[in-house]
Amino acid sequence: RDHVQAMQERKALHTLLAKRQEDLPPRRMKDSYLEVILPLGSQPEIREKYLNVHNSVRFGRILEDLDSLGVLICYTHTKQEAQPRSPLSIVTALVDKINLCKKIIYPDCDIKFTGNVSWVGKTSMEVKMHMLQLHDGDYSPVLDATFVMVARDPENKRPAFVNPLIPETPEEEEIFKQGEFNKTKRIDFSTASLLKMAPTAEERNIVHDIFLNTLDTRQEREGTVSFRSRILPPNSVWMEDAKLKGLQICHPQERNIFNRIFGGFLMRKAFELGWATACSCGGSRPFIVAVDDIMFRKPVEVGSLLLLSAQVCYTEKNYIQVRVHSEVFDADTREHHTTNIFHFTFISEKEVPRVVPRTYGGKYIQLMYYIFNSM
Repeated sequence: RDHVQAMQERKALHTLLAKRQEDLPPRRMKDSYLEVILPLGSQPEIREKYLNVHNSVRFGRILEDLDSLGVLICYTHTKQEAQPRSPLSIVTALVDKINLCKKIIYPDCDIKFTGNVSWVGKTSMEVKMHMLQLHDGDYSPVLDATFVMVARDPENKRPAFVNPLIPETPEEEEIFKQGEFNKTKRIDFSTASLLKMAPTAEERNIVHDIFLNTLDTRQEREGTVSFRSRILPPNSVWMEDAKLKGLQICHPQERNIFNRIFGGFLMRKAFELGWATACSCGGSRPFIVAVDDIMFRKPVEVGSLLLLSAQVCYTEKNYIQVRVHSEVFDADTREHHTTNIFHFTFISEKEVPRVVPRTYGGKYIQLMYYIFNSM
């Protein structure tokens, strides 16, 4: 009932939307700059929520905080002093990149988040955020994150214009150009996807080499080799055996004002399943080093059955790349719909087995990760 009432009230905000981006006053990067302290050291009572079994901070909780901060930064960028409430609905469209420079996030030291809008399109905004942790009186870097947020109308049905961004210094000019480059790179990468274009001759050779390396040479010598006569190379595991699945019932506790599940909650659940998959594959504790290319394709409604499938797709030395596929199941129509695909890179405490695809479909999945790592 609260949700229905809130949505009825938001309908009146449509009159506050700008008809053109040119009608909105430009903003500077420093206008949206925010600093937020997570007082893990000075307020011990909040540590329990962030603590994991290894006595360090749960990275899934950090993902939730970054998602919330990204939204808050965008509302700060678009805030109009004369309007008591924003007519915009800011939602997360994409997690472009998160890079970590520390393996351990300590649960008893304060954390500082900083961030600002770094690039703006017509209806979208790139946000760069940084996380630092207090040690011996100084804040040292822990991670850098780049999110892409989009503005929608008050009912989250159609795109809405946002304030343009004006770089003021040569450094800000470079940051803005990097945002434009990131947008172009995402478009190029999506058009070059193996789901849309055939692999090149070089890529086909890579796939075939993987196949040849798993042939049973004994049967080959006897002249009885076939596509089914496959053997697992030493210190390897089949890709199909390096996966885990999970189910989440989407309760109202995790909903936003639009009666949909928070993106940060989805990221936390996907990360934790991805971590467990990397742990079972590597045989030791994995540490997250990067998060890449999380696209929010479809919202998750309250009451949905959220199905998560984690798959180790590529390993090299101590590194493990995990892909988590998220989909919702509609019990009425019996249909499955993809909502997100998550990509996590972990480093293990010891060298991990090589993951070998058994099928050609698995080989093309691994090829996608091979290409991604070469970029």
